[in-house]
Amino acid sequence: MKTIHLKTLALLVALSSAATTTPAQTTDTLRTYVCYRLASPVTIDGQITSSEWDAVPWTDHFVDMMGSKGPLPHLATRVKMAHDDEGLYFAAWMEEPHLWATYTQHDAPLYQENAFEIFIDPSNNTHNYLEYEINALGTEWDLFLTKPYRDAPMITLSDWEFLGMKSAVFLDGTVNNPQDVDRSWSVEVFLPWRSIYQVSSLRRSRPREGDHMRIEFQRVQWPLEVRDGAYAKVPMTGEERLRSHFWLWSPIEAGTSHAPEYWGYVQFTQTLAGAQPIPFVADPDDSIRHALRTLYYRQAAHRRTNGAYASTLADLRPGDVCTPAQTEALTLHTTPSFYEITLPWNGKTWHISQDGLIWNQ
Repeated sequence: MKTIHLKTLALLVALSSAATTTPAQTTDTLRTYVCYRLASPVTIDGQITSSEWDAVPWTDHFVDMMGSKGPLPHLATRVKMAHDDEGLYFAAWMEEPHLWATYTQHDAPLYQENAFEIFIDPSNNTHNYLEYEINALGTEWDLFLTKPYRDAPMITLSDWEFLGMKSAVFLDGTVNNPQDVDRSWSVEVFLPWRSIYQVSSLRRSRPREGDHMRIEFQRVQWPLEVRDGAYAKVPMTGEERLRSHFWLWSPIEAGTSHAPEYWGYVQFTQTLAGAQPIPFVADPDDSIRHALRTLYYRQAAHRRTNGAYASTLADLRPGDVCTPAQTEALTLHTTPSFYEITLPWNGKTWHISQDGLIWNQ
C-alpha cells in the first residue's frame, strides 16, 4: 500500500464539511444508460471503428461537474459502453485542439494534467469502488477506494490493479506540440468482470439481465498556454490559483466526483447492440436508498452544528423524504461516535451508518 498522496490530502481538506449538504441532483440531471451485449470482442486499439461501435449508443455529452450551475464545457466529450461474458468495454471520444500529457509512470497522479477517468461502484452502496484514469500518452492509474474521502478514515490502494485490463489511446493530432492544432483523442478500455466484482458485495461473476451499476466518467481539463515552446498550466480567466475543469457524464453539483450515490445508472441487458431498443427501468429500491442517504447528510450536518449525532428521528425530519408509513417504521440508534438508521420495507430491512454504507438483509 502506498502512502496518502496529494490528491487524498487535498480532498480530505476540501471535503471536511462536504457531508453537511446533499448535492443537488434531480431526475432531469441524473444520467442513465442501457449497456448492450457485443456479438464479438472489441479490438482495443483506441480507434472507435464503425464495425465495432456503430450499433452501440453514445452517452449524453459531458457537462460541468456543477451541472447548470457551471459553465458549459468548451470541448465535446462522449462515451460508449458495451459488455460480453468476459468484461466491460468503454470507448471515449474527446475533442481536443491541444494534446498534452507528461506522466509516463504507471499509477502517477494523472489528475494533475489532462486525463479521462472512470468510476465504478459495482454494489451500489458507495463503498469499495474503483477508479481508472488514463492520459493521452496511454499512462494509467487504477485504484481501489474503501469509501468516499468524506467518510474518512478510508483507504486508497493505488497498488490495486485491474488484472486482465486492456487499454489503448488514439491521437488525432500530435501530443505536446504547441506548433499545430490537434483535433481529438479517443480511448478504448476493457475491464474484466473478475476484477470489477472482486470488490463487490454481490456474489456475481457477471451482470444479470436488468442489473444496475453506478458508473461515472470524468474528464480533467486544465487551462493551458504556451511558454518557451511548451504547454504550461495557467489560472482560469479572472482567477489567480491553478485549477482544472471537471467535466462529468452525470453532474453532481458538489465539489467532488467522489459521491457514488450521484453517479449515473448503467443497466445491463443481454440483448445484442443494434438488435432492438431496451428501455431503462429504474430500480424501485432507489427511493429507499435516496431517503436514507438524505438522513445521512442531515446527521452529518447535525453533528457539525451540535457536536453530536441526532439521537431522535424528529431532528432529521424524515417526513420530508419518507412516506408516513416509512417514517413510522424508521428506527435510529445513536452513540457518541456512531449511529445506524434502519428501515424495514418491502420484505427487506435497510440500514445506513455514519460512514455512509447502505446495506439490506
